[in-house]
Amino acid sequence: MSAHRWMTTIRFRLTVSYSAWVFVLGALVITAIYLGVLYTLETAEPSTQSPLVKVLIGPDGVRYWTAEKQNALKDFERDVQYQAVTLLGRYSALALSALFLLSLAIGWWQAGRALRPIRRITQRAREISATDLSRRIALDGPSDELRGLADTIDDMLARLDTAFADQRRLLGDASHELRNPLAIIQANVDAVLTRPDATAAEREQAGEVVRRAVLRMSGLVEDLLATGRRDAPAFAETEADLGELAEESAAEHDQLATEAGITLTRRLAPGLRVTGDRDALKRATANLLSNALRFAPGGSTVELATGRGEGWCWLAVRDQGPGLGPEAQARVFDRFWQAGEHATHNGHSGLGLAIVRQIVESHDGHATVHSSPGHGSTFVLWLPDLAAPHRVPAASQA
Repeated sequence: MSAHRWMTTIRFRLTVSYSAWVFVLGALVITAIYLGVLYTLETAEPSTQSPLVKVLIGPDGVRYWTAEKQNALKDFERDVQYQAVTLLGRYSALALSALFLLSLAIGWWQAGRALRPIRRITQRAREISATDLSRRIALDGPSDELRGLADTIDDMLARLDTAFADQRRLLGDASHELRNPLAIIQANVDAVLTRPDATAAEREQAGEVVRRAVLRMSGLVEDLLATGRRDAPAFAETEADLGELAEESAAEHDQLATEAGITLTRRLAPGLRVTGDRDALKRATANLLSNALRFAPGGSTVELATGRGEGWCWLAVRDQGPGLGPEAQARVFDRFWQAGEHATHNGHSGLGLAIVRQIVESHDGHATVHSSPGHGSTFVLWLPDLAAPHRVPAASQA
């Protein structure tokens, strides 16, 4: 490390500032002591009141000095005192210089100990690359500001690791989902084009297969675009009535329910005021209804209901389909997950319920599912109620 570089380090600045303060305080203390001693010696009065001073010089008797001899003695004492003060000042200066040098050494050592965790944080941060975010700083020691900084960085790395893992999984799943319809399109087109004797019926059948594959790809692309839009922080936030949104979505699915032989019923409460993106909330409701109509058997009923409770507005869709087990309920809102043997690829990407959860969470709400195998499923969206000043924690609604 060059001289200019180490002089700009925090350790050097701490050392110099610490030593400078020690030097200034020491200089003030020594100067005060020196001036106090000097003032005391200059203003001191003789300790005797008589022109004669009695001095005991031995066991044989006492001798008396005259005033002239006393004055000579005082001059001698003043010379001694002056030399003592001079020596005091000289030794004080030497002591102050030694104190400054010693404080530099101690300050450098102490600053190094105090900043050792920062060096460790810096070293670990340099070792962590953009492709491997699984490592952590994991700083030990007392719970001080540096430990808090290291823990905060570890939390940030954990969130980045999760986000990058989700991104890689999304890209991999999307590539997998797109590969299948592309393979179908290529196989059917090649089969028709490479056979000059292909009949019109065969060409028509191949065209229908290609059309369905294109529809499936279009639905997947739309869901991916919706996922990207919901990941964005900004959306059109307005006040909306949850019951009205539910009725509009139900009206759009009445014909689909009729064609599938399913009865779509409503039980909607009025005056449920929520804040959010109206189109996004309608899409979440539509995805729930589409999912219910997809799995509900013919002749059954799908119920759409809304209500409020404990500071939340809720929207629920109940079907009489095959239901979900505990393991499936834990994954039903994951991207590209589909319900095992009940999964079908008729234009469905497996992103519908993931988008539902994403939309609801972006509105400070949460989505839950209640189901059991053979007894249907109920999906519930919980959104903050504008009319309620307080609400219970979201965990209690799960």
